[in-house]
Order: sequence, then C-alpha cells, then structure tokens
Amino acid sequence: MKLRAIFFVLQNMSMEIITIENVLKSMRVTVTSQREALIRKAYDFALAAHHGQKRKSGEEYIQHSLRTALNLANMGMRSRTIAAGLLHDVPEDTSVTLDEIEKNFGKEIAFLISGITKLGKIKLRETKEELYLENLRKMFLAMASDIRVVIIKLADRLNNMETLDALSEEKQRRIALETMEVYAPIANRLGIGDMKDKLEDLSFKYLDKENYEKTQKLKEEALGKSKKFIILATTEIKKELKKSGIKVVDVFGRTKHLYSLYQKLKRYDMDIAKVYDLYGVRIIVPEVADCYEALGIVHKKYHPLIGRIKDYISLPKPNGYQSIHTTVFGPDGLIMEVQIRTQKMDIESEFGIAAHWIYSDHRKDWKDFFFKKAKPIPEEELIWVKQLREWQSELGKDNQEFVESLKIDFFKNHIFAFTPMGDIIDLPEEATPIDFAYKVHSQIGHRAVGAKVDKRIVPLDYKIKNGEVVEIITSKETKNPSRDWLRFVRTSMSKSAIRKTLKKNDLLN
Repeated sequence: MKLRAIFFVLQNMSMEIITIENVLKSMRVTVTSQREALIRKAYDFALAAHHGQKRKSGEEYIQHSLRTALNLANMGMRSRTIAAGLLHDVPEDTSVTLDEIEKNFGKEIAFLISGITKLGKIKLRETKEELYLENLRKMFLAMASDIRVVIIKLADRLNNMETLDALSEEKQRRIALETMEVYAPIANRLGIGDMKDKLEDLSFKYLDKENYEKTQKLKEEALGKSKKFIILATTEIKKELKKSGIKVVDVFGRTKHLYSLYQKLKRYDMDIAKVYDLYGVRIIVPEVADCYEALGIVHKKYHPLIGRIKDYISLPKPNGYQSIHTTVFGPDGLIMEVQIRTQKMDIESEFGIAAHWIYSDHRKDWKDFFFKKAKPIPEEELIWVKQLREWQSELGKDNQEFVESLKIDFFKNHIFAFTPMGDIIDLPEEATPIDFAYKVHSQIGHRAVGAKVDKRIVPLDYKIKNGEVVEIITSKETKNPSRDWLRFVRTSMSKSAIRKTLKKNDLLN
C-alpha cells in the first residue's frame, strides 16, 4: 500500500463514524414514522448492497452513503431525497440494478438515482472534449427535469472532496478542478452559499496549495489580533438591540471563507488590511422591519463607512440572496462588516433553493412564526432552469456553443439593471444595452438604434454596471438587427434572437 493511502487510513481511523441515527437527528423537517421507515429501509438496502466494499480511504463504503445523506438532511431535504442519497451509488458500484431499486422504492426515487448515475459519468478533462461537453449538457438537462438530482450530487461531491487526500495527486487536481469549475458555480447559482463556500475552500487547497496556506496564515494572524474586539462588538450590539426593544434571534461573529478572501486579497496586492469584510457580526431578527431598525441602531453605536451600505433586501442578488451589509468602525477602530437579515433570509442564504423543501414543512425545533402555509418552489425562481431546455433545442448539437452560453448565462456573476419604469432586469456581468433590450422583448432588441444609461448616451456595446437605469432608443419602423451585434452581445438569448431573424431574412451568411 502506498504511503499516502497508509497515512489516510490511519488518519481516517480517528474520524467520526456516521450512523443512520445521526442522519435522522439532523433532519430539519418533521420525522414522521413513514419518513423514518423509508430512510431506514434505504439504509438497510444500501448497507447490504455495499457489504464488504471499502473506499480508497480504507473506510466502509456505507460511510460515504451516510455522509451524503447527512449533508442532505442538514440542507433540509425530505425523506425521498435522503433515501436517494443513501442509495445513489448502488446501481453504479454493486450488482443491484435500477429496476430492483424501482421495485423496492418506487419510480420517483429510481428516477433521482438514475439522474445521479448519469451525472457520475462526467469526468472533467479526462474524456475527449466532445464527450465531456455532451455530459455537461446532460447534467444541466437533469437539473431542468428535477433540481433534487443536482442537490444530491452536490452533497455527494462535498463528501468526496472531504476525503480527497486518499487519492493520487493527479486525481486530486482533476476532481478539485472539476469541483471549482462546475460544482461550486452550480451551488452558487442555486443560492446554496454554505455548499459553495465549502466546495471552493476544499478545491483551493488542492489547486493552489501555496496561496491556500499563505491566505490561511494571513487570516489567522489578523483574527488573532482582532478576536477580542469581535467578541466585544457582538456583546455591545446585543445589548443595544435589547435596550431598543428589538427581538433578536441571534447575533454572532463570522469570518470570510478562504477562497473568497484570496480572491479579494489578489485585488489588494495581498494586503489584508484593505479587506474590510474579513470579520464581522451577523444579526438575525424576526421581521424585515426589524432589519432596518437594527441598521439604525448599529449606525448609532458605530460610525459607518460612507458608501459601504448594501441593501440586498430591497434589491436581492439574482440567486435570491437577501441581507443588509454595512461596514463600520467597531471597537478600537476595528473596521468590520455587519450583516443584518431575517431568519428566513439566513436559512435561504445557506441552503438556497433547497430551503423551499424546509418551508413546506414544520421543523421540530424552529419558531412557529417561521412557518405559515406550505409553498412550492416559486416558478420565477426556476425560470433560468427552464432556459436550459430551451438552449438544448436552440443550439442543436453545438456542444461548444452550449458550454460557452453556460459560462456567461449561468456561471458568470449577475447584475441588476433597471428600465426607466423601475422594472428590474437580471443580466450577466459585461452585458450590453442590446442584451438588455432583448431581455425586455425581442422586438425592442430588433428595433434598437441607441441607448441611454442613467440619462447619458452610450454606445450599444457599452458594458452595463449594477444598478444602472437603461433606456433603449428604438426605431419606429420595422428593422432587422445588425450582424455586427453578434460580436459583442453576451447572452445566449440575444445571440439566438439575432441569428434567427437574420437567417429568416437571408441576411446571415
């Protein structure tokens, strides 16, 4: 056995053994007798199927199944999804077939496992480029058919990243690269902030060990000097909020994750003194009105930095994130960020789209005010998922263009722009007025002849910035889009609409 494997087996001996009881106790939805029975049945089935199998780390294979299920339970997923998490590797790694799973657990769970099995075939940079692109396309189509498939895959990938030390350096890098380029951005787009941060930090460790360790050292040194002031700030804020009669769910200190810290440090020549949100305080309150009252109290106690207040409650991020961020001079002049949000916003920022399964049920130890009527995932939150199906038909078999579209429309950071009437338009970074026009309506895009941004005339290839008001100047007469626009438009929607019209009128060579 190689030294790396021997080391990891020894290291793994001290790791906590997960049991099915851990999974059941971690569930955020009510554990009814039917739900418990289904999860236990799935566990027994997986235990028998994986009997005698061990992972590269030397641990029993069922531990991976249990940790995947535990991740899903922590995210608030329900019994069928957790059962699928327990069973997700059975058809791929044992003699048990998908038909047998369907016979024992029904079509829904079999469908989820089938989707996970297909996603498991994706190997970044390991297969030929065309095959990889086709697999990536299948992954996003699976997401469009049932988002739970991808949520299970994220839970599976998180545990794989946590046990990556057992693999060769070549595999470590390949899997870490795949995680950073595909899975972390998916978690971000789904609004699952906690998962995104963990996947990025774990990938960072294997992709750039030197900067990982350097960033870790800088963070530890900075926190060591400021820890007592963060504790003091937390205590003082609690006291001020209580004195003002604001009901507080929680107030606690928080620090920036390593990879996001490194990304910011690169912009400041690795000078950590210029990073104002390295550490701070998070305030959780019951209602939206309490957020704004708390903001006033914080500013009364600590002087705010001008221009550093961000209101993501009135204008949420495209992935649904909501919170108020303000940067203040705390105790002893410590510059720190204060985040203020409701408990609902806090859960959504951690679990994103997965939180909707929690909301449609009563959690045994959450406050009653947090739950009203059961509600499904809002349709508007899945519009971008439906776009994936549309891309499949629009782009035909052009896998390269499909992936390029994903990089811009799906993976790229998004911004908000406004129409003159105040409507919000969601766009990828570096989008142009033509992209904006087509997002409003295809006819506005076709007839665009000019644009104003914040009442200033700008060229049609201008890169729109977050929060700008965009006005499209249109021709009164019917006109065709310009072929030149294809050189600078960013979204697949714009490109598709322009090409269709030009082709229809025999203007595209």
